[in-house]
Amino acid sequence: MHQSKLRIALFTGLYAPFLTGVSVAVHQRVRWLLQQGHEVFLVHPQFNQQYPKKVGDRPMPGLDELKSYPNFSAYSFPTKPLIFYKSLPQPLSYRHWSDTQLLADFQPDIIVVEEAAQMRGIYSALIQGYGRPVGVEYAQRTQTPIISVFHTDIVAYIRYYLGDVLFNLLRPIIPYMVKQFSQDYNLNIFSSREQLVKYQNLGCHPSEYVPYQGIDCEKFHPRNICYNPIPDDNRPTILFVGRITAEKNVPQLIDAYPLIAAQIPNVHLVIVGSGPLDAEIRKRAEKFGSGITIWGESHGTELLGWFARADVFVNPSVTENFCTTTNEALASGTPVVAALAPSTTEQVTPGKNGFLAQPNNPTDFAQKVIEILSQPELKAAMAEQARPSIVQYDWSACMEKFETKLYELVQTSHQVEPTDMAKL
Repeated sequence: MHQSKLRIALFTGLYAPFLTGVSVAVHQRVRWLLQQGHEVFLVHPQFNQQYPKKVGDRPMPGLDELKSYPNFSAYSFPTKPLIFYKSLPQPLSYRHWSDTQLLADFQPDIIVVEEAAQMRGIYSALIQGYGRPVGVEYAQRTQTPIISVFHTDIVAYIRYYLGDVLFNLLRPIIPYMVKQFSQDYNLNIFSSREQLVKYQNLGCHPSEYVPYQGIDCEKFHPRNICYNPIPDDNRPTILFVGRITAEKNVPQLIDAYPLIAAQIPNVHLVIVGSGPLDAEIRKRAEKFGSGITIWGESHGTELLGWFARADVFVNPSVTENFCTTTNEALASGTPVVAALAPSTTEQVTPGKNGFLAQPNNPTDFAQKVIEILSQPELKAAMAEQARPSIVQYDWSACMEKFETKLYELVQTSHQVEPTDMAKL
C-alpha cells in the first residue's frame, strides 16, 4: 500500500469537448487518480468560439464531473483550430502562457505529458504549435520527474499524410527527431509492446511498456444489447467507431462493403463518428442506399448499444497504438477484424476473437468479415472468446500499474540531489 498521495501535473493537448480516444482516456485517468486521493492539476486545451458549435455541445464527460473533487484543479491554455481539422485544437505558442509558472505555483511531485507531440505542435509541423517540450524546463530546473505518454504512432501519421515519397526523404532524420524528442523525459511509456520496440529502434530512450490504456469492462459489456439503437433491424451489422479521418482508413470500408455484400445478403455497415472526411464518406456511401448508414457521433448508452449490437467490429487503421475502440468492442462481446498493425496482434488473436487483415487491402479485409458472418458457429465462438481476451485490460488494473510507475519515478527522483530552487 502506498502511503503518501502524489501531486500530479498532467498536460494534455486533447480533452473534452474535443472528441478523440485521447480525450476520453485522459478524463478517465484523471478521475481515477482523484478517486485514489492524489492531487491532480489538469492543463488542457481551451474551447472557444473559433470551433464549430456542435463541438461544444457534445454530451461528453468533462470538467463538470471532476470539479466536485477538492483535490482537483485545472487551467485551460489558449488554442486555435488545427489547420486541416477544425474540430481539434492546436496549442498556441508559449508566449501566450507559461507552463513553468503554472508548475512553480502547483509544485508537482511528477509531471505527466499526454500525447506530447500534440503539445509541441509537431502535428502541425510547428507552424502554429506550442513549439517546445511542455513542462521540461521546470522539470530540469527542479529535478521533478516528467513522463511522456504515447497514445499515437506519430511516425505512422507522418508517413500517412506525407506519402511514401516524401516520407522516404525524411526517413534518415526520423531517428534523430525521435531521439531528440524522447530524451527530454525521464520516461516515455507505451501501452503496446510492438509500438515500444518500433520506437526503441528509432532511438526512443528512456522508454518502457506500461499497459496504462485500459477500458471500463463493467461499462462495455454484452448486456448492453438492451440499448440496441436499431432493435427492429435484424440485418448482420458491421460497425466502425472512430474519427472519420484519412489515417483511420475509413474510405477502405466503403471499398470493402460491396465485396462483403456480394457474399452476405442484406449486410449493414454502420459508421459512427465524425471528422474531416464526413462529406466524402457520405457521398461515396449514397450509391449503397440503406446498406451503409453514416450515423454521425454517438454517446452514452446509445454508443454502448452499438458495440453490443454489432456482429463484427471493423478497424482498418494502420496507425493505431492499442486502439481503445477495438478493446471496447471485444469487451462488449463483439468479434473484431482489424488491419495488421503495431499493437493489433496484442488485441486480436486470429481465429479466437477475430481476424487480422492485410494492411490497405480491402479485398482481404472483406474476406475476413465474410468468413465470420458466413459461419454462425465460428461467430458465436469468437463472440464468447472476445470478452475474456480483453478483461486483463480493465481500467483499474491498468491504472494501478500506471500509479505504481509514478511512485517509482518519484522515489527515484528523491534519491537525486535537487538543484537550487531559488532559480525559479
